[in-house]
Amino acid sequence: TDSKSHKIIHVGQKHFELSYRDISYNRSKNVGCILEMVDRTDEINYLNKIEHYNVNLEHEVELKTKDISYIKDMMVLGMASMVESRDNSTGGHIKRTSKVVEIFAKELIKHQDEINLTEDFLKLVTKAAPMHDLGKIAISDVILKKNGKFTDEEYNEMKRHSAEGAKIVEQILDGVENEDFVEIATNVAHFHHEKWDGSGYPTHISGASIPIEARIMALADVFDALVSKRCYKEAFSYEKAYSIITESLGSHFDPMLGKIFLNCKKDLETYYNAEA
Repeated sequence: TDSKSHKIIHVGQKHFELSYRDISYNRSKNVGCILEMVDRTDEINYLNKIEHYNVNLEHEVELKTKDISYIKDMMVLGMASMVESRDNSTGGHIKRTSKVVEIFAKELIKHQDEINLTEDFLKLVTKAAPMHDLGKIAISDVILKKNGKFTDEEYNEMKRHSAEGAKIVEQILDGVENEDFVEIATNVAHFHHEKWDGSGYPTHISGASIPIEARIMALADVFDALVSKRCYKEAFSYEKAYSIITESLGSHFDPMLGKIFLNCKKDLETYYNAEA
């Protein structure tokens, strides 16, 4: 009988497999040994090349994926900007609301124990914010470019943008983004005009039935509308905007999220004052 062990040794650029085998007689008496050395340089070099190629390939795929994701994000932002350029009343709204959601998300992270939202989730909500009004691409220029308040008929037509936006966002993102982000972005577009008491649109859902990402977006959306000049109104003061939001907690807005939003006053004012 015999027992065998082996190992790889490296000599310069060469690689050898060294095998050592004991030879025994009647399982007890050692009668000799065999030492074998085999040149494995070509095999090992080949395996190293494959491993190196795979590492490089993974790196290239990662870079390409990031490039594609960046291009896609820029295309979505471009679409949002194009839609906004057709709307007389909301210049800069996409940029500002996106920043408001970012500020709000940073405050929400401090309250994770209360609201059970992860930092990763809030990053996705922030990323989705610029898409909330994409549905306006389906609304006619006659309505979007109107100076002044809408008639009831025009307002009903404008309200279509949330449901249309959900369809557009889902079509754009399907297959190029992970399912979690697709759902978040779709919900932000679809439900950001719903109200806590069920009086919003388009589906009149209420309370916690409204996806929390849409409840976050609603606060950012309304705050910007309040403190920004529109063709039908002057900009409200910060205090007036905060007062309206406070009075609307439990009717328009999620009361818990609204209270946390009001903690952002300093950062919100710093941002808007810099933009003025």
